[in-house]
Amino acid sequence: MKRLLLLFSLTFVVVHLAAADTARPNLLIIYADDLGYGDVQCYNPERGKIPTPHIDKLAGQGMRFTDGHSSSGVCSPSRYTLLTGRYHWRTRLQASIVPLWGTPLIAPDRMTIGTLAKQYGYRTACIGKWHLGWDWPIPEERATLFKEKPKGGTTASDAHRAVWQEVFSQPIGGGPVARGFDLYFGTDVPNHPPFCFIENDRTVGIPTEFLTARLVGNNQASIQGPALADWTLEPILPALGDRAAAFIAESAQKPEPFLLYLPLTSPHTPLSVNEEWIGKSGLNLYADFVMETDAIVGRVIDALEKSGEAENTLVIFTADNGCAHYIGMSDLEKMGHYPSGPLRGAKADAWEGGHRVPFIVRWPGQVKPGSICDQLVQQSDFIATFAEVLGTTLPDNAGEDSVSLMPLLKGGDQAVRENAVSASIGGTPALRSGSWKYIPAPGSGGWGKGGDQSQPVQLYHLADDLGETKNLAAAMPEKVAEMKALLEKLIIEGRSTPGAVQKNDVEVVRYPREPAKKDGAKKSNGNPARAKPTGR
Repeated sequence: MKRLLLLFSLTFVVVHLAAADTARPNLLIIYADDLGYGDVQCYNPERGKIPTPHIDKLAGQGMRFTDGHSSSGVCSPSRYTLLTGRYHWRTRLQASIVPLWGTPLIAPDRMTIGTLAKQYGYRTACIGKWHLGWDWPIPEERATLFKEKPKGGTTASDAHRAVWQEVFSQPIGGGPVARGFDLYFGTDVPNHPPFCFIENDRTVGIPTEFLTARLVGNNQASIQGPALADWTLEPILPALGDRAAAFIAESAQKPEPFLLYLPLTSPHTPLSVNEEWIGKSGLNLYADFVMETDAIVGRVIDALEKSGEAENTLVIFTADNGCAHYIGMSDLEKMGHYPSGPLRGAKADAWEGGHRVPFIVRWPGQVKPGSICDQLVQQSDFIATFAEVLGTTLPDNAGEDSVSLMPLLKGGDQAVRENAVSASIGGTPALRSGSWKYIPAPGSGGWGKGGDQSQPVQLYHLADDLGETKNLAAAMPEKVAEMKALLEKLIIEGRSTPGAVQKNDVEVVRYPREPAKKDGAKKSNGNPARAKPTGR
């Protein structure tokens, strides 16, 4: 009997250890909005003046990537790429962002990190800013009335309220719960209407008024539109933190692991800083909002610790693009804080300040605390990384631009990707190949021309010129030709990873852009909005 009991005990221990060893980790992505590379202290210790203790602590507990990128200098395209592992410029969105009341950018049959995780039994949630389009049930015959953008003290009419009641009392398709997430809570875009929360596929309440004019402009809301009568902007960020903490606590009581995608609304405008944080930075309102954002990160991580799930959770912190110049960036620099750190440019740019962002991974027992990785990585890489964590591989028609970060997370220092492409708001691509960077256009490609407009293309060697100050294109035409050919290859093959050739959703615009015809008309392949769905 003693031998049987001993054998049973040993068997239980072995099975228990095996189960623990194969336990799938929870996955948590915290995605800041418009947070510059130099806005986080651990990335910019000498020229960064904003305290970010919680993000710095996260970096100290995990791995800090110094060459991590979003796929764009603006938000919607970066979000598409993070969720799907596919470059946004393979879709119709080759420039700008998903417009107000825009349709879904992610195709219904496209795999996302959410659909991947659900296949393996995960509870999935998206809490925060979506900005990837919805199937808004707007009646065509009253679309103009519904989409009206008043200015000033315009009062909503009975006709406005009637169409809002009709639309916002219906389910809204094409959003997060239709793209791989069991739960959604957020504001879609905090500075755009509708000014209310959305839970799953319905608005929380029915807007009845236009947003009050005092909340529009001056780095607050961008557009007036349908709003709840008592809507204000300051409660948005804390509400996201509360919901995220509640989801983590609830999930800890469930048998299945969870994936939480937490795209924060900050420190993007509206700079709706809560009273306790106003003036805390000693710099400006944006800096105060960075501090409040850091506190929300701390709130979520604290909830994870209290849930008992921290040791079995892979946490990623990153941002969708760089800091926006219009939040007082030049004033911050005069006060000694440089939001882009050592990088050139800012939000919207093809230069590094537009898309090289904070990029931190913490995974207890797997990632060495306090480690730093200088290898090139992309937010497109998350879905392939998660696939490897789950013990699977992606099909040929998913994650076409995603490579697993696992070799780096385990301490390796060999490149996992040979190249990467990020783009400006105008669609100008920035191609990396090792330390080489190629921009087939003059200037930043963003809101301001900048740079030497007489040079049609740019070539930089970032290993010894991180600030992109020496354009080598004229001196190295062979390298320029090589980079141009590589970009064309990445376009026509529909992927940048090994696998079967795939089709792009539309004809991809080529750069350098062809000049306008003599009659002033642009060539058809020069306008992203007119790109034809030919697959190339």
